[in-house]
Amino acid sequence: MAIEPHLREQVRQRANFACEFCGISETDTGAELTIDHFRPSSKGGDDSLDNLLYSCIRCNQYKLDYWPDHPDEPTLWNPRLEPASAHFVELDDGTLHPLTETGIFTLHRLRLNRPPLVEHRLQKRREQEKQRLLEHYRALTQLFEQLLAQQASLVEEQHELLTEQRELLRRLLQE
Repeated sequence: MAIEPHLREQVRQRANFACEFCGISETDTGAELTIDHFRPSSKGGDDSLDNLLYSCIRCNQYKLDYWPDHPDEPTLWNPRLEPASAHFVELDDGTLHPLTETGIFTLHRLRLNRPPLVEHRLQKRREQEKQRLLEHYRALTQLFEQLLAQQASLVEEQHELLTEQRELLRRLLQE
């Protein structure tokens, strides 16, 4: 059954046009991603907005139609219900480290430490650092401009004082 176009667009926008599992965006891939059923249709999932995720092709392929058949089987992380930080922490080298059993299972099932994703995370981090430094540079430039304006004002004030002093000296010398 095909997902209605308006529903598809809602899912895309809600996900900010990026895979809800790994974060790869449409811009990164150069194309729209896929709509995935968190609980697969074959396992009783429906086409409700709450059950639909925006997913890259790789995450969708690795997830397949997984759904636990028994309560003791592992569950996948649902990005619609919990933030990634509840299950993973990103290490300095760009890899994800699981914090929970759900995190361990999801990390392995979706292969969230595949090399292109690790590089993508590192690139995102570098871009964020560039942006932070640029904002810092802009703030410093504004402060420098304010200091220059204050300096110009002080120079003008000093010039006026020197003019007054010169006038006073001239009057004193005339007396």
